[in-house]
This record gives sequence, structure tokens and C-alpha cells, in this order.
Amino acid sequence: MGSVTGNFQSESPLHPAAREFLLDAFDRGWADPQKPDRSSRQAGILLNQAREIFSGHLGIRPDQVEFLADPALGFHLGISGLRTERSQLFYSATDRSEVFAVASTLPSLCLPVDLSGLPGYPEGSPEEILAWQAANGETGIISRQPNCFQGRIFVDATSSGAHVNLPERWSTALWNSRAWQGPTGLGIFAVADRSTWRNPLPHVDQRISSSDFSLPLAIASALALEGYMQDYLKVKSHLVQINAKIREFLLSEIRDVDFAGTIDGGLPHLLSFSILYIDAQQLVNELDQRGFAIDSGSACNSANMEPSHVLAAMGLLTHGNVRLTIHSDTTAAQVEDFLQALKDIVTRLRD
Repeated sequence: MGSVTGNFQSESPLHPAAREFLLDAFDRGWADPQKPDRSSRQAGILLNQAREIFSGHLGIRPDQVEFLADPALGFHLGISGLRTERSQLFYSATDRSEVFAVASTLPSLCLPVDLSGLPGYPEGSPEEILAWQAANGETGIISRQPNCFQGRIFVDATSSGAHVNLPERWSTALWNSRAWQGPTGLGIFAVADRSTWRNPLPHVDQRISSSDFSLPLAIASALALEGYMQDYLKVKSHLVQINAKIREFLLSEIRDVDFAGTIDGGLPHLLSFSILYIDAQQLVNELDQRGFAIDSGSACNSANMEPSHVLAAMGLLTHGNVRLTIHSDTTAAQVEDFLQALKDIVTRLRD
């Protein structure tokens, strides 16, 4: 097996700003910001600065920033916490599996999507709930703003990060630190109005940020977000060019390719496509042997290589589907080498 010469998987290394901080933090240990000693006061100052960074990039107030040691828990907190006796949950057929899991416990209605991967939103009543996915982590498709919905809105921003603005009338929101090359094991959660939210977990008070989240990870995540967004603004046009180049090559040199979403309607660093007459797992394995790492299967459960429920809901080809993540440090030479390797393998597999 060759070394990795091109990483097009969704996973990416920790942002250098976060890595530098974590190495120092874990070497020194870390203080409890609630204690009165000097180190603890300094830790509290850093945590408040981290909240300010999250606030500025995510569009929420510093006092709304909450930390979760398990990001997946935020789906339950964000949706079930808005529930009343008269609530019904509306969610999309392309939502994450965590939303499907919560929906199975509530009165709910799954909204179908069109070929563009976008659902139509109902008007809703004030006590009904909409799970709104800011951008799909598999296709990169950015959702329309749910301006017509009159109820409570849970925002799944775990894939979009800071790239998509919150709806004007959002109720709860969830982000995953990994969306901006932050450390794993940290979720950012926010509630717009505490009077409309009740903690659905067993509890003795209304606190959200439990004491088990890692203070170094929270601060490192904020530093990663700051650095990531600065980097992204510099390379965004480069990402768009690479995305367009890959699409053009697939259409002209590979052919019989089914794309999910467009560049204009999606995040430029994500690309999902299906190649007719090709087994995706075999393609992934052969590219891996040549040093290129790509993803296949469902983005929310790629380990078992199950067909994508997202593509199925859109009415697109699920067989032969692969997903590419274009990172900020992806070079034109890596893309060119990848495309030539892809063409060679697909030509041979189709013969």
C-alpha cells in the first residue's frame, strides 16, 4: 500500500493554531476556571475569550455559547428541549441519522426533497418544530432559509460550521468542532430563548454545559475556528476552481457521472458524485493503493458502506458513489494526479 499523496476524505488534521495550544495545555495540565487561584483565573479569561470568538463567527451572543463533550447529544437537546404537548417535528429526508433517531420518539413528519436536495417547508404553528440542516455534510448542498416557518427551529450546523448564517428566528443550534479543523469530542450548542427550552435530560437545574467538557479542547476549538476562517477566506476561490475542474474532468473524461448538487448551491470544498458501472468500495480500495484517500457510502455512517439515504431521497444513483473533501492545502498537482489515477482505474474497471 502506497503512502497518502492526496487526502480527499472528510477528516483533516487539527488546525495548527489548535495543535500548538493543546500541546502546551496538556503539558502543563489545566486549571479549573471556577477556583480562585491565579491559574484558574487565567483559564477563565481564556475561556471567555473563546466564547467571544465563537460568538463572532457563529452569530450568537457569548452568553449563549454552551459546550458539549458529546456533539451528538446536541441533537436530542436541541430538538426534544423545544417540545411541548402540542409539538410536531418536521425534518428532511436528507437529515442526519441523529435527527431520524430523535424523530422516532416524537410525533413527526419527514419532508421529501427534490432533485436539488431541498425540501419545501410548511408554515407550521408556534409550537411545532423544524429541524433545519444548514448544509448537508455529504453533498455540500446549502439549504434555503426557512423564513415561512412560524414555529421553533433547531439548526443543525454540524457540517456547515460558520459558512451558513443562522435563520433569523432560530431557537436552538448545534455545531461540531471538527467542521473547522477543531479537536474532536466537542460540540457548541446554543439556545436563543431559554423560556422556550426545557432540558430533556434528568437534571437538577437548567445548566447545559456540564462539567465534563474539556476546557483545553474548548479553547483550542476557538483558536482553530479563528484560523480556519482566515484561511478559508484566502483559498475560497481556489476551492471553487478545483471543484469546477473535477466536475469538468468527470463529465468529459469519465462520463456517465451523476452529481449531487452544484457549485453555486453548495459548499465549494465538498463534492459528491456517482459513477455508473463502478463499485464504489473497489474504487476506494484501488485509489487507496495509489495513495489517494476518499470517502464513500453514507456520510453519517460511512463505516458500514451502506448506500446513501441522502442520494436515495434525491432520486440519484447510489451505486458507485464517492465523496471528496477539498482541503485548504489541496494542491493543483494533487488534483491532477488524482484525476488521472481515477480515469485509469475507472477505464479498467469498466472494460
